Amino acid sequence: METFEWEALSKTGEKRKGVMEGENIGTVVAQLRRQGLKNPTAKKKSTKSMKKKKITEIEIVVFTRQLATMVGAGLPLVACFELAAKGAENQTLQEVTLRVKADIESGTTLTDAMTKEPSMFDSLFINLVQAGEQSGILETVLNRLAVYKEKTAALRAKVKSAMTYPIAVLVIAFIITGVLMVKVVPVFAELFQGFGATLPAPTRIVIAISEWSQKYWWLVLLVVWGLNYAFSYLYKNNKKFHYQMDKLALSLPVFGMILRKSSVARFARTFGTMIAAGTPILDSLENVARTAGNKIVEEAVMNARSSISEGRSLTEPLAASGIFPAMVTQMIGIGESTGNLETMLEKIADFYEAEVDRAVDSLTALLEPLILVILGVLIGGLVVAMYLPIFQMGSVV
Repeated sequence: METFEWEALSKTGEKRKGVMEGENIGTVVAQLRRQGLKNPTAKKKSTKSMKKKKITEIEIVVFTRQLATMVGAGLPLVACFELAAKGAENQTLQEVTLRVKADIESGTTLTDAMTKEPSMFDSLFINLVQAGEQSGILETVLNRLAVYKEKTAALRAKVKSAMTYPIAVLVIAFIITGVLMVKVVPVFAELFQGFGATLPAPTRIVIAISEWSQKYWWLVLLVVWGLNYAFSYLYKNNKKFHYQMDKLALSLPVFGMILRKSSVARFARTFGTMIAAGTPILDSLENVARTAGNKIVEEAVMNARSSISEGRSLTEPLAASGIFPAMVTQMIGIGESTGNLETMLEKIADFYEAEVDRAVDSLTALLEPLILVILGVLIGGLVVAMYLPIFQMGSVV
């Protein structure tokens, strides 16, 4: 299948144009004629300015908001997907959108068309759309889905920035230290060879590390790469290791608190969105568990699902998990008893998303002086060790 740009005249003589997927120009022209268009012409779409790459979370957020807006304006689904394809800068996104459009044109439901594109539409997205189609409130569901995608993307970005900032600074600090060890320290070591006196202990240690680094720098890189590969492989393929790492992440000081709050916010936002769309509570909890992002939280949600399926309360297993604070379980319990669970979950999500924002800001303020101290110890200590012999010579003179 290739993408073609086409032009044609409507029944009233108005000029129309757009993009369509097809095996060749002939099939595209035939399809346009079947749609009642006159004098259709088509040409292969140039892909020079298009970048074919993986569809990002941000692109899905923008697409969802565009689709919700267009459906809310009363446009047919085929027109919505055609307009979304025209505005796509990612060729992969455009191709997926056009395939969904073609399926809808052939009589396939929106849910079934999206199910064929798992790279863009996850199970949560599809279940919500299905609930909207079945209940006749697709516009409302798409708007809620757009808000959900925007909120979760913003929350994920906040948590990612909290983790990335200190790691990036420390990596840069170690790179600078490595360059100094390999390029600068050897110059000083050569200078100190003619001193004829015993060098201070800090200087000897630094020179020894520098000499080792020059000989075995490849071993350091190999070990770092090997550890990273082993961790990634085990995390993806070993369920026990994955579980223990997720458990450790939640127990870390400061970072664990941020992850815990973000997990509660994601749980409440996802669960509330699915209930508002009319999805059955057991199906909702199954999707919430699948999108939890942490095995400990997933286990707690699945325990809650089992509790409900056996006729018991939702709050008891959530409270027993130790993940969800008492305030959260109390509010969920009130929502259950009053039949207002959706509203309670939205309030919980709003509160904990704001809590994550505050926690990340506080963490950034706390880390800045700590990072300065680490940089000072690493680089400042290195400089002092190199200048100690010069200071000793000055005192002797």
